[in-house]
Amino acid sequence: MQIFLDSAEPGLIAEHARTGLVDGVTTNPSLVAKAGGDFFEGLKAICAAVDGPVSAEVVAIDAATMVSEGKKLRAIADNIVVKLPLTFDGLKACAELADEGHPANVTLCFSVNQALLAAKAGAAFVSPFIGRLDDRGEDGLGLIQRIRQVYDEYGVETRILAASIRSLEHIEGSALAGADCATIPPNLFDAMVRHELTDKGLEAFLADWKASGREGL
Repeated sequence: MQIFLDSAEPGLIAEHARTGLVDGVTTNPSLVAKAGGDFFEGLKAICAAVDGPVSAEVVAIDAATMVSEGKKLRAIADNIVVKLPLTFDGLKACAELADEGHPANVTLCFSVNQALLAAKAGAAFVSPFIGRLDDRGEDGLGLIQRIRQVYDEYGVETRILAASIRSLEHIEGSALAGADCATIPPNLFDAMVRHELTDKGLEAFLADWKASGREGL
């Protein structure tokens, strides 16, 4: 499963991208507003920091303007993926952009039916929101599993991008459910590497090495 960062902060993204473990980035209007700075310059910096797809979202609500904004976003860099809402207008815009070779990430997906329509519209990615479903007492990870089952049954090429991830358990669950990628906040990316037994084991190894009278290799 590929790991994307859910952030619009160029410096933070560049820092994490240097690990070689970041496959892409997703942004949204809320993250962009939080990051501040010039929107287009920020996206340019993010696209330069990572080789993989960078989702940038339109703010229009009608199909024609979505297409126009999508093309404007695509002009920033070749790895921009146009992020569109899962509405009829968003799906119309997705189909038009896809026909012209512009990849789209259809976001705010909360059902298998919506995921089917996104695939029919030619979406490169569909983003089911796990955490928001869990907030309603529904099974977010179960939705990933069901979309995976349907997509595999019909040979759908649209990639499942697990979103609205709130915990390490969500990341693990997304991988087990068959998500192609998951977009996670930087703090959870940092937490993925940590385990108390890893820390204790390393401490013990180093103590034993020091006790042997050796310093380095």
